[in-house]
Amino acid sequence: MKGIWYYMERDMIKWLRGKLSVVSMMVMPAAWLIFVGLALPVKFTGNYLDFITPGILVMTMLSSGLAGGGLLMFDKILGFLNKFLALPSPREDILFGKILFITIRGVIQATVILILSILIGATIHSVAEYGMIYLILILFGVLMAALATTIALYIGDHDTLSAVTSMITMPLFFTSSALMPYNVMPSWLRTIAMVNPLSFAIDAVRSIGTGSVPLMQIGLLSVLCVVVLVICMHVYRRVTV
Repeated sequence: MKGIWYYMERDMIKWLRGKLSVVSMMVMPAAWLIFVGLALPVKFTGNYLDFITPGILVMTMLSSGLAGGGLLMFDKILGFLNKFLALPSPREDILFGKILFITIRGVIQATVILILSILIGATIHSVAEYGMIYLILILFGVLMAALATTIALYIGDHDTLSAVTSMITMPLFFTSSALMPYNVMPSWLRTIAMVNPLSFAIDAVRSIGTGSVPLMQIGLLSVLCVVVLVICMHVYRRVTV
């Protein structure tokens, strides 16, 4: 764990030094929360802010996770990756350090959004419920970080990576249950949303708000995490041999 922690710490220090990037990555989800959660007159749910907050939290983890794919790509392009591979620590420490940092960064950003949602009127939950919400966000964050890192290993330039992540982010978000419940969706959209991994995480967070424990969604996210991590490790070993 020491090697993983040092690689994570390196990326964390670099991120915190870029104060503009820290703030800019929170602007879009905060804008969605305020302008959509408060301004949109929606009649199909009681407190729309409570309804949309889980979607914004998960979208924050999605954006942070996919944006983190560039970290490993830049290390590869700038030659740092080859130097790290020559160090005594296991090669996988580099990969897991990146995934750990990307997940922690997403959780920090989601925490800011969560606090903002409470300040503008969202329901306050118990400590145990917040603990389960963070568990879901961490699982989803690891899933997205591993996916983004796998994609970055195959792509050689930042512009292409940005285009690919944008192509993934918006369709995933708008075909999920983030903005509207299943019963008001068109049948074709409802079918897509019910198998969207984003919906698994969003529905799980919403279930916690109603007092239930979403074991099925947590189990599905855990399985997806393991599968994508295994694929990511396999690709990483092939690329770094």
